[in-house]
Amino acid sequence: MFGLNTKTNTMLRRMNETTGAYDGSLNIMTTGLIAGTRIATTMGWRQVEAIAVGDTVLTFDNGMQTVAEVNRTTAWVDAPWTAESMWPVHIPAGALGNYVEMTVPVEQGLMIECEAALDQHGDPYAIVPALSLAGLRGITRRAPSEQIEVVTLTFEAEQVIYAEGNLLAHCPASYVLLDVMLSGGQPAYDVLSVKDATFLAERLIMEDTAAANAQAA
Repeated sequence: MFGLNTKTNTMLRRMNETTGAYDGSLNIMTTGLIAGTRIATTMGWRQVEAIAVGDTVLTFDNGMQTVAEVNRTTAWVDAPWTAESMWPVHIPAGALGNYVEMTVPVEQGLMIECEAALDQHGDPYAIVPALSLAGLRGITRRAPSEQIEVVTLTFEAEQVIYAEGNLLAHCPASYVLLDVMLSGGQPAYDVLSVKDATFLAERLIMEDTAAANAQAA
């Protein structure tokens, strides 16, 4: 139905170091998906702004999951004079499995597959903040041209969902289970720090270059 790449093994523990957040101002949205972005649901590909609480969305590790909360905000209210540190991330078509070009907020977690992550953590999949991918496969930071709605989908537990094909976007949990907090357990998914994520992106660039050279030989 969707033509998606799926993960067949059970969910593995992700990375340990999390990134710092921005100040959370209502005028600044650093995570979420921009209105118009299509995600995979039981009703096919639907624009994220059309998703309501109770709808089911296809996830990377856990099949169809029910949306627990939907939060909306207006991002880049100062466009086109937004501070450069808050410029969103532009992703060309095909860069991360996305069928069309996309724009995402700077700290939106995106899942990548990288041999360097496998070498370091025993799991080839890592969630990185979008801004760390600038320079990879034509991904850039761009000044926003206009204000736009950003939608954050929240689930009972953390999930990774499909957007515009095979791009994988991290979505938060609606709450932290008390027993997990008391036991000191790790969340299912952690977004890498910008420093660690940038290192993986640089390694991925090297992998792409090596693959291209091998193909050309």
